[in-house]
Amino acid sequence: MDTAENAVREAVDWIVLVIESLGALIIAIGVLIALVVLVRALMRPTEPRSFTRVRLVLGSYLVLGLEFQLAADVLKTAVAPSFTEIGQLAAIAAIRTLLNYFLTKEIESERAELAARGEDMPPLPTPRH
Repeated sequence: MDTAENAVREAVDWIVLVIESLGALIIAIGVLIALVVLVRALMRPTEPRSFTRVRLVLGSYLVLGLEFQLAADVLKTAVAPSFTEIGQLAAIAAIRTLLNYFLTKEIESERAELAARGEDMPPLPTPRH
């Protein structure tokens, strides 16, 4: 039985590592895309410089990345061997959930601001062929 438990814990540890890595990758991609949107906005002097669009793009990727991180936290609690570790994971999950909640609220507010100005959500940069 001990060998099976160790195998499950090891498998979950690998899965958690993959999910956390995906979350970090999503956030990194969001930073790069937001940077592209920012540079484009700064290079167009005829358009009003709205950092709202940059914040919307970055915020959306942060929320998605945090969702992946939270999923990894949930998996960790399934194999946490002690109440101390479960408590630490619960605190981390609570912080990430609060961050996610407030980021989502801010994104909604930013979208409403864009809509009030008659603007749409910025298109994501795509590779040109």
